[in-house]
Amino acid sequence: MRTRLVVLHVLVLSMLAVLSVRLWQVQVMSGAEFVSAAAETRTRDVMVAAVRGQILDAAGQPLVRNRTALVVSVDRTLLSRMKDGDAVLRRLAAVLDRPVKQLERRLRSCGPGVTRPCWPGSPYQPIPIDEKVSTREALQILERQEEFPGVSAEVQAVREYPGGKAGAQMLGYLQPVTQEELKKRDRLKAGFSGVDLVGRDGLESVYDHALRGTPGLRRVQVDRLGKAIGVERQVAPTSGDTLITSIDSRVQAVVEKAVHGAMKRAPKADGAAGVVLDVRTGRVVALASAPGYDPAIWTGGISEAEYQRLLSEKAGKPLVSRAMKGEFAPGSTFKVSSVSAMLRAGYPLNGKYDCPGSFMVGDRPFNNFRGIGLGTLTLHTALVRSCDTIFYKASYEQWLRDGGLRPKKAPQERFAAMARAFGFGRPTGIDLPGESAGRIPDRTWKKDLWAATSADTCKRSRTGYPEVADKTRAAFLKRLAYENCLEGYLLRPGDAANFSIGQGDVLVTPLQLASAYAALVGDGRLRSPRVGWALVRPDGTLVKEIPVPVRGKLPLTEKERAYIKGALSEVASDGTAAGAFSGFPMDKVRVGGKTGTAEVWGKEDTSWFASFAPTSKPRFVVVVMVSQGGMGGSTAAPAVREIYEGIYGFTPKGEAAGAALPDGKPVAVLPMIKRDGTVAR
Repeated sequence: MRTRLVVLHVLVLSMLAVLSVRLWQVQVMSGAEFVSAAAETRTRDVMVAAVRGQILDAAGQPLVRNRTALVVSVDRTLLSRMKDGDAVLRRLAAVLDRPVKQLERRLRSCGPGVTRPCWPGSPYQPIPIDEKVSTREALQILERQEEFPGVSAEVQAVREYPGGKAGAQMLGYLQPVTQEELKKRDRLKAGFSGVDLVGRDGLESVYDHALRGTPGLRRVQVDRLGKAIGVERQVAPTSGDTLITSIDSRVQAVVEKAVHGAMKRAPKADGAAGVVLDVRTGRVVALASAPGYDPAIWTGGISEAEYQRLLSEKAGKPLVSRAMKGEFAPGSTFKVSSVSAMLRAGYPLNGKYDCPGSFMVGDRPFNNFRGIGLGTLTLHTALVRSCDTIFYKASYEQWLRDGGLRPKKAPQERFAAMARAFGFGRPTGIDLPGESAGRIPDRTWKKDLWAATSADTCKRSRTGYPEVADKTRAAFLKRLAYENCLEGYLLRPGDAANFSIGQGDVLVTPLQLASAYAALVGDGRLRSPRVGWALVRPDGTLVKEIPVPVRGKLPLTEKERAYIKGALSEVASDGTAAGAFSGFPMDKVRVGGKTGTAEVWGKEDTSWFASFAPTSKPRFVVVVMVSQGGMGGSTAAPAVREIYEGIYGFTPKGEAAGAALPDGKPVAVLPMIKRDGTVAR
């Protein structure tokens, strides 16, 4: 027993001796080194996002602006390296009063099989997980930084849309820059950093570089716990430029209301679009598409259900702009191109033309509307009363002149050539992404289509369409497949006849039609419409005025254009749109235009009205299209009337509403940009 106590004492004394030596080493020999290490600071470079430029209408009213918000972000890479990263996330969820699973979903990288919400940006940048944080919640995080490593709470600029859904597809939206984009930025000369949000559609995309500005840099001193204790160096970010557009937000609101109202009045309507152009300049005054959506849905991350709805056929694909991406048969609005083709083919401007109720194209009768004959007409009256058979006959004659089913080596294809001269079959070149080209089905198009589809068509001619429940429809499709298998590469006489009245395989966008009408009733020049007007610095200094390019000239004389315009000037008062404009004050502002009712197999007709006003000296072109809207004069034309009432300040009864001027001068006068960059009316 005594021996054990001695051994124990020796062990205790030995341990105390070792501890004393170690303390002496730490405090005396290496004391200065450890004191230095304890006080040592490190630096961390923090990218500071620039404030994104606003998007304004022509009067300086914001279409897109910024609001300040407290945003909590998480450095996922840093969190994943911590042993207690899960505990940090649980503490954060408790402060924000959110389920941990919800935060974990927000931190996932988007990819195949990953549902939203998820993070579409670079995994190496802080990920915003809450953009509606209260001051109390932010202070809890900032004051207990040691409990929330890798978590930041900062005041940031967040996009805000004062007009709600108005012009959502035109304005576009923002998403974080991806890792792939960061890898390619030098080659793409994009100039963005990991903290930037990038425009993904609309104006936000086209003018992204100017709107985004240049990020700044803050070199922060941090202690060993990662807590900021000072700023070593700071480079201030450069705010983005402000984009001034030619949009009049008041007119935009009127157009939005009109197209949505037109859809409600047509029970089966599944989409609509409205375009207003300034005839004199080619600039866009309003551009609307229905159904729409609130672009604020992208702020703070979009859910999977919300994202799928934007792309859903059932919801009408609200993410897609029908004004510039939707392609539809134009119906009789296309006759301005066809009558021009007749003039170039040698048909007399002041000639007389029979308008029978039916005309034989090859071995098949093609009928007027309801088979009604209108007697002998001039081209002027043919446009006002929308006679079809005059155009059937002319297009069939030109088809025969080109060789019919055995075409000449170089057929002239007068009708297709004129349509292309009007800008159909190619994008207008508007300063918005993803514009559709439409379709002009000439002989070359038929050959190309047959080459691409003949294998499947010939197979279908044998197997038929067993998946089609309607037996009559299935039999028709099988017979059509057989005909196309044998000679689908040929332009048939019926194809030519349908082309002349904007039916068959002809497709245009509402924007293309508006651009064509603006050239016709304006100076004859075809322009690429522009939404952007100028870029200015936040202090008002002009950076750049955005010009409107001229992309062609109509092959018509001034006399011919005046003749066609004169005919169209009677459509709203005495022609197919007279009912829609009954009671409208034509003595103050006379409206011209052309209705269109395009048949679509298995659906209701597409309703169109392409118009201009005032007819004496056109200032505006207004086009409305309603998919499955029915007759042009019954659905689209009343919507156009509503738009003109809004532009000129008339009530539905035709009375001036306060701001309207008796000489017909519009309330929505677009501004001029001074050379110093300021906007003045």
